[in-house]
This record gives sequence, structure tokens and C-alpha cells, in this order.
Amino acid sequence: MTDFDIAVIGAGHAGCEAALAAARLGCKTLVFIINADTIGAMSCNPAVGGLAKGHLVKEIDALGGEMAKNIDATGIQFRRLNTSKGPAVRSSRAQADRLLYQQRMKTVLEQQENLEIRQTVVDEILTENDHVKGIRTSLDEIISVRAVVVATGTFLNGLIHIGLKNFPAGRMGDAASTSLAEWYRRIGFAVGRMKTGTVPRLDGKTIDYSLLEPQYSDAPPALFSFANAHKKKPDLPQLPCYITYTNEQTHAVIRDGINQSPMYSGIIEGIGARYCPSIEDKVMRFPEKGRHQIFLEPEGLDTVEVYPNGIPTSLPLQTQVKLVRSIIGLENARIIRPGYAIEYDYIDPLELKPSLETKRINGLFHAGQINGTSGYEEAAAQGLMAAINAVQLVRGQGPVILDRSQAYIGVLIDDLVTLGTKEPYRLFTSRAEYRLLLREDNADLRLRDIGYQLGLVDEETYQVFLAKKEAIEQGCARLDTIRLKPVPAVNEGLSALGSTPLTQAMTLTELLRRPELRLKELTPLVEEQAPEFSFSAEELQCQEEIELQVKYAGYIKRQQEQVDRFKKLERTQLPEDMQYKGLPGLSNEVVEKLNRVRPLSLGQASRISGVTPAAVSVLQVHLKKMGIL
Repeated sequence: MTDFDIAVIGAGHAGCEAALAAARLGCKTLVFIINADTIGAMSCNPAVGGLAKGHLVKEIDALGGEMAKNIDATGIQFRRLNTSKGPAVRSSRAQADRLLYQQRMKTVLEQQENLEIRQTVVDEILTENDHVKGIRTSLDEIISVRAVVVATGTFLNGLIHIGLKNFPAGRMGDAASTSLAEWYRRIGFAVGRMKTGTVPRLDGKTIDYSLLEPQYSDAPPALFSFANAHKKKPDLPQLPCYITYTNEQTHAVIRDGINQSPMYSGIIEGIGARYCPSIEDKVMRFPEKGRHQIFLEPEGLDTVEVYPNGIPTSLPLQTQVKLVRSIIGLENARIIRPGYAIEYDYIDPLELKPSLETKRINGLFHAGQINGTSGYEEAAAQGLMAAINAVQLVRGQGPVILDRSQAYIGVLIDDLVTLGTKEPYRLFTSRAEYRLLLREDNADLRLRDIGYQLGLVDEETYQVFLAKKEAIEQGCARLDTIRLKPVPAVNEGLSALGSTPLTQAMTLTELLRRPELRLKELTPLVEEQAPEFSFSAEELQCQEEIELQVKYAGYIKRQQEQVDRFKKLERTQLPEDMQYKGLPGLSNEVVEKLNRVRPLSLGQASRISGVTPAAVSVLQVHLKKMGIL
């Protein structure tokens, strides 16, 4: 008798999405957490989204996940980034009320049908013939399960460093998971060490904001969830962030205390994030840079704590005080919580299939920092996909794998399982080859159908999506039927918009291809000259998407052609038991890498570092001989 279908170990951002998805798909689900008060905790900065990360949040929402709804309900500042650049790289970011974010997510899990929360430590995953069979807790409780999603974050053998002092912890105030870490080593998984860090939290009452530059929320703010697309106002009051900078005095404090840094004294063994370095690292690696930007981010509406984003540090507390007080506006600031570095175990993601199931043990899935990633959003995306595939496994169905042309989630997972990582992985728009197709705004158009087919998107939400999709299609078609004539009213309107007057009639599609024109600016001209062609209310709500499809039609078509070529390689499957050794034309290095990754397709094989185009051609020839091609 199976106690539970699926167990989720950890209830951070990956674990929350995994537990909710598994339960919502009808599986009896149990989530383990060392401290139930920390479900959904934001261990680092109190924010969601950012460059490329905002894309992930939108994709999670399109598939039926929770993160976007949670930040919309608890956000205290919303901003769109890169708005002056092309649509492919525009991203959303929001500051959260840290405690409200955590509390709401905890409530969502507590109220979820089919989901049970258990505060306990998992010591061991029980297996039989390389299949998951159960869980053993630190209280020697045995619970049988059919699949497990491990989402332990920084807790596996976590070790906190402040100056030359260190102590075991999963994060400040929570115990580390040591027995489970030992189990991974005993089973033979490829285990490595990584490092991340956080900043000292400051008392906002001791900050002089009069000297600092404020940064306000967008007005009106754009919320994350597609369900809130036309909501005019967030639920909570919006607070500003403030900008300040380090200076030469700050850098001198750091240089003077560098011998007390655990990173520079050789105590820390784990590899840190290249794209989110400590302030010590910034100062020592870039001595020519006279200052580094700091964003003072409020932690919430009912707390004085402020997160000085930009100065993660593991220097001794006394040095942290000097560092902080050398900064403009922070001369009298008090530290409530010290900054620290934390080392933790991760499992080489080359141990994973594209479904996020381990190759070594069937039914064991990994999500989040255990895979070598950094960031709440990357973790949540993996948690969602790991749970979906755990459910598929329990149901006896094939895995759901998003490819690189469908989603940033596909890029993230493919990078991990194909290339592996030796440092904390962070997603960027530059990692996506087809980023013009993978915009934030069209995440629902790309993925909502999949979420609905899986059962994570309810009927009412799906019908709203279908109406939106129809409005976009009708709106795009309508543009070709509307022709503006070169009459004085139209030309005067175009001149006022900084555009060339018409000499002959033009369709709205042709006009919109002018980079300086926006559909919302042309709408009044249409209503004045051709009221019978006015857009419906639904079409007007979708005018930004309609406009993007028109303006970038040529680029989108070319990128779609690239995707079609990519799909041919992805559709060419490689047998799971394919023997690479002995194939003429493959070097020993290529054979070793192919055997390690065990790619599922020619496309995946072509992305393995060191696998040359010539080697891919050899594989194609061999597949033809086998009758597969």
C-alpha cells in the first residue's frame, strides 16, 4: 500500500511549485520541510523577476504555477526593465513584502487538496532495484512513495561563513540537512560544492534617505499573472527603493579586512556565482572601478528592515559595520542581521534526464539549487517541471519536455542536462537562440495550451485565454482591412506623431511597420476616418501583442524558419541504449561525452560541449544504417 504518490523534499520556491503541481494534478502528495514556518521563504533578496527571470515567472504562470499570483498579491513595487530596448529582452521585476509573500504561499499550500505538509528531516530515500520506494525520516518513520522531488536549496551540508567563523546551517536560523547529503555520496552521485551569499539587513530608521535617489514603481504597474493582465492597481501600497553607491573609503575597508574573508583566506571551497559576486569579489577583481551601485530595497510594509542589494558579504561583523557606514546615506545605519556566505552540496546536473529525473534512480527528480542553479525563478520553474514529470511517471505516461524554441524553461533545463555547470547557473536572455519568439508577453500563447492539457489550468482561465487568442487573431486580420487615406486629418495626425504624411492610401498593417508609430496612437485616426472598422474592446486590450506581431513579422518569420530546422534535429531520436564506442569517426573524447550525457536526440547531441559537427554527421550516417533516418 503506497502512503503517498509523490513526496517533495523542501518547500522553498522549487518545492512549493512542485508540491502544488503534483497535488493539483490529483496525486496524493507529501511535502517535507525542516521548519514549516519558512515555507516559501525568500532567503535572499525580497524580489521576483528581473532580466530573463521575469520570462520564467510568466511561463510558470502560463503553465498553471503559483509564483506570479503570489508576487502580484504581495508586491510593493513593480517595474518593467529594458523598456527602451526590443521586446525580446523586456522583463518584469517586483519587490515583495517578504513576510506576506511567505505567509500567502504557506496558506496556498495548506489549503491545497491532496497535499499534506510535514515538518521533519528526511535522512534517506529508500530504493529497490534502482527505483524509489520510500522515505526514511530522522525519527525513523518509513513512508512509502512512488516518486520523489528533491528541492533542498542550500540545505544539503549547508555551512554558513561570517568572517573566519563558520557553522552548519541551511540558512541563517535553520538546520542543515546532513544525513541526506551523506546518502547522495553513499549512492555514488557526482556531488560538488557551491557557494552563494547574502547582504547585511539594515534598520531603515537609521538610513538618511534625503541624500539618495528614489526609484518608484511604474504607474500603472504591470502585474505578472495573465489572470491580472488588466488589473489597474496592485493589492498593496507601493514603496520606493533608493539608490546609493560604494566609494573609495568602502573599498579601502574591504581591502584592509580581506585577510578575514573566508573566501580569500581559502576556507570556502565552493564555487560562487559569477554574475552575483560578493562585494569583496567586486572590489578585488575590479580595482579600477571607483564605485558599485546599491539598491536599498524595503523588506515589507510593516518592518524597518532594508535589503542593500549590491553588497553581499561574508566579512566579519565589525568589518561589515565599517563597510556599511562608509556609504552615503548609511553613515549611521545599524545592521539587524549580518551578511554571510553559505556553502552547500549540489548534484552534477549531467546526472539528470531532460525530464529532471535522475539517470541513476528511477522516480527520483531534482529541482532548484541541487542542480547547480541560482535564483528563485529558476528554482520554481524546475520544481514545476519536475513535479509534472513525476506525475507523468506515476501515471505511466511519457515525460513533458519543453524545448529551446518553446520556453526559457526549456533553455534552462536543456543547458543543465546537456552542458552541466561548474558554477551557480543563472538564466539570461542571451542564452536563448530564439528569444524573439520567447517574449514575456506571449508566454501564455506559447504554453497555456500545455498547462490546460495537463490539467493545471482550469476551464474558466482557459476560456479567457481562448478569447484573448481569438481577439489577437481578429485584430491582426482587421489591420489589413483598414485603409487610411491621405486626407488632411490623417496627415495632420501622422505629422503630430512624428511620422511622414501619406501620399496614397495605406493599410494599418503597413503603417504600423513604421518604427515610430504605435497602434494606440493610430486608433483615434481610424475611429475618425473609418468608424465602421473600430476595434472591439477585446482587441484593444490585446493591442500591444497585435502591434508586436506586425512590427516584428519579418524577424519572427526568419526565427521560425530557424526553429523549423532546429526541430528536425530534435525529432531525430537517438536510441537510449546506443553504443557510441567503436563508431568510426568518433574520438574517445566525443564517445566519453556522449556516454556521460546520453543525449535523447541529434539536436541535444549537437549542443554537448566538444561534440563537433563532424561527430553529429557520423551519428546521422549511423542512424541511416540503422534505418532510423
